[in-house]
Amino acid sequence: MPELPEVETVRRGLAPAMEGRIIEKLELRRADLRFPFPQDFAEAVTGRRIVALGRRAKYLLIDLDDGMTIVAHLGMSGSYRVEDRSASETPGDFHLPRNAAAIHDHVVFHLSDGRARVIYNDPRRFGFMKLVARAGLEADASFKGLGPEPTGNSLDADYLASRFTGKTQSVKAALLDQRNIAGLGNIYVCEALWRTRLSPFRAAGHLVTPAGRPRDGLKRLVPAIRDVIAEAIEAGGSTLRDHRKTDGTLGYFQHSFSVYDRTGAPCRHEDCGGTVTRAVQTGRSTFYCPACQKG
Repeated sequence: MPELPEVETVRRGLAPAMEGRIIEKLELRRADLRFPFPQDFAEAVTGRRIVALGRRAKYLLIDLDDGMTIVAHLGMSGSYRVEDRSASETPGDFHLPRNAAAIHDHVVFHLSDGRARVIYNDPRRFGFMKLVARAGLEADASFKGLGPEPTGNSLDADYLASRFTGKTQSVKAALLDQRNIAGLGNIYVCEALWRTRLSPFRAAGHLVTPAGRPRDGLKRLVPAIRDVIAEAIEAGGSTLRDHRKTDGTLGYFQHSFSVYDRTGAPCRHEDCGGTVTRAVQTGRSTFYCPACQKG
């Protein structure tokens, strides 16, 4: 499933084509994706101007000029492509193959002057779209209780210490809990823990002193999370299975993974000499180096 950097990559790719445009028509080619579309969805957004594209956690936010927001989730296999005949270099000129089967083109945004279309393609139909009042966004079921963004100023070692105090669950499970940090997923948790040489199996509470202060490992973890997310966004997002950037090109960060999906490969810490191992935690694959991730 695409993680935060992938969704941010999609947002950045769509923004030039969508921001400031009017939705002249929203074409729904089926009644549902993961969930049914909102009642009168197409009629509600037709004629509305797109004022901004944002992101919260792993959700794409399409803000409209009437105060409503289209909340979109990519699910397992969702992707967007842009067809814009007014652009000198169109993001529709794909550099690499992507799913071109029209049967999977489920939603089409027809934008100003009939010159641009943004098409949502989703073979597995695990994505969804809904319409929410922007002012009530944080109270919506998808956002209620979400923790701070991993790139925001609210995330620091003291904050995590307050969340981890007394927790017996593993630090990896605690980091994946969206109530603690929003948008952080399996790939980048594995990478951040490897960078800080923390064991994914260590109890989250062990990273906090009896006085409730962050231990050194937790202090190292926060910048590692920020760095790995920033590097992935800069690289254009990781591409796993179905995910592509909106212009059809792959994200490249997967070539820089240090542990994720590298079972049996040498650890990339120069002073280690260990081997990357795969384990299963709460139904998710964990990739780590048992030789150096002992903290």
